[in-house]
Amino acid sequence: MRYLLLTYIRKANGQVDEAMEVTNHLRMKDVQIANVILDFKKLQVVKASMGDSVVPKDWDKIVSYYYEHYAATIERLFAENGWEVIKPEPEKTDSESTEETQMEESES
Repeated sequence: MRYLLLTYIRKANGQVDEAMEVTNHLRMKDVQIANVILDFKKLQVVKASMGDSVVPKDWDKIVSYYYEHYAATIERLFAENGWEVIKPEPEKTDSESTEETQMEESES
């Protein structure tokens, strides 16, 4: 698969549903209806809009936002398109940093 498509549907009661789809080919219908289209082969934002407002097409910000919700799908899209997934190291808490510093000092 190449593209990640996200479509937001506003219900009559004001709630918004999110529909996610992956596809190999973009159809005209996809471009017209989807709110967000990400191309994982070229690593670019094809479309990013929320209602009437256009969202800045910042690849890193958009992918990291959706990664929180669709991590497995996004990792699969990167892998299928020949990109390596590099996960950030988890941030250390203050106690972990203090313990690590104490261990390094005791080794010296």
